[in-house]
Amino acid sequence: MDKTFSESVKAFGAQQLLGYIDKNPENNIPKMLDWLEKYGGSMAIPGQLDYVKRVLSDKNNKWYKFTMKFFREIDPNVRKKFMETFVVNSSLLGIPRQNKMKEKYQCNIPWTILFDPTSACNMHCTGCWAAEYGHQLNLSYDDMDKIVTQGKELGVYYYLMTGGEPLCRKDDILKLAEKHNDCGFHIFTNSTLIDEEFCKKVQKLGNISFAISLEGTKETNDARRGDGCYDKVMHAMDLLKQYGIIFAVSVCYTHANYKMVTSDDFIDLIISKGARIAWYFHYMPVGNDASLDLLLTPDEREYVYHRVREIRSEESGKEIFSIDFQNDGEFIGGCIAGGKNYLHINSNGDVEPCVFIHYSSANIKTMDLLDCLRQPLFMKYRENQPFNENMLRPCPMLENPEFLQKIVRESGAHSTDMTSPESAEHLCDKCVPYAKEWQPRADALWEAEEVEKAKEKAAK
Repeated sequence: MDKTFSESVKAFGAQQLLGYIDKNPENNIPKMLDWLEKYGGSMAIPGQLDYVKRVLSDKNNKWYKFTMKFFREIDPNVRKKFMETFVVNSSLLGIPRQNKMKEKYQCNIPWTILFDPTSACNMHCTGCWAAEYGHQLNLSYDDMDKIVTQGKELGVYYYLMTGGEPLCRKDDILKLAEKHNDCGFHIFTNSTLIDEEFCKKVQKLGNISFAISLEGTKETNDARRGDGCYDKVMHAMDLLKQYGIIFAVSVCYTHANYKMVTSDDFIDLIISKGARIAWYFHYMPVGNDASLDLLLTPDEREYVYHRVREIRSEESGKEIFSIDFQNDGEFIGGCIAGGKNYLHINSNGDVEPCVFIHYSSANIKTMDLLDCLRQPLFMKYRENQPFNENMLRPCPMLENPEFLQKIVRESGAHSTDMTSPESAEHLCDKCVPYAKEWQPRADALWEAEEVEKAKEKAAK
């Protein structure tokens, strides 16, 4: 890792502090928080620090239990590498460097990069963007190494993988994680290729974690992903828990499954299996043959909006962190695509704004990463973000379809769909009725949030 002297000192201090916590988290976390309050400077954000001190001082609080389970159940080497790659390199050191690069190059620099090692997959799941890509393309090991090497120069130390099924490329992924052991790799997978031998290698490396696709009960999951998939997922989660490997559950919620995948039974199951995070992704009608019947009604989306927050709340008692990619925009400033916080590189090397937005005019196989970030489409994203001041309407496709058509047209980007190219007009036309129906509900929810925030501020 290329650091200045001050960065090296900061990293060393942070690693020493994390090592101190790891020895006895129950006793040492409160001491660390007291130290941070006295000497933490800009790192000690008062409101956030007060909240953390409160929840981690209460042994009955869900976040106290969540934290202690992390130290108790995660393998020591996996835990150490997570602290190093996510807390120190990606956040403490990475974010300041990213900000410096944004200023220097006047373009978006992401916090994370999502890439597809392969388009090959053993499934064809309804609503999956990868299902439209075909099964013949791969990023070579050298391509992936280039992405990570050049990403680190810009301050990016955390990488996500999708596909296809990334674990079709197990050997190259392990090789990449071993070479770049200062980075974290989070893999979205159907989990059917996770076995005991692979878990042993992941445990030894320590810097790989997983997001396992699951769609509710055995019936609802296998209806979308194929017969027998559910049982394989359960087995994979058992193995990951046994070996102390960090994993999340990734859910695409639709008109058909939205209540099931947010139910108490579902959440309690994945917690018992060892999941730490529940990633929720709104169904997107991407692809010429995408089903519009799976889009949610305003009532259904509002239900998910409230329910995910309820699961996340202290009051729920459920020891898992739930995130809704579409409804949690207020916490990340709306749309994070186009390199603002992340981007997507498909298995053909096309550098796209988002996993759901298949347009580009740059390819990592023939261009450097920085030049890809400065392609006209990404600059148009930067110019127009946020696409809506209401963060419950963040997307330039789903909630603001007029934007995506405009910026694709103005930038000259082309469709990157490798089997059935779809125009931005065709894609966005499918979203117009949804956007129109969702707008009044989103505006009412956003206004209510703003009123509540004003009350809380006045009370302080």
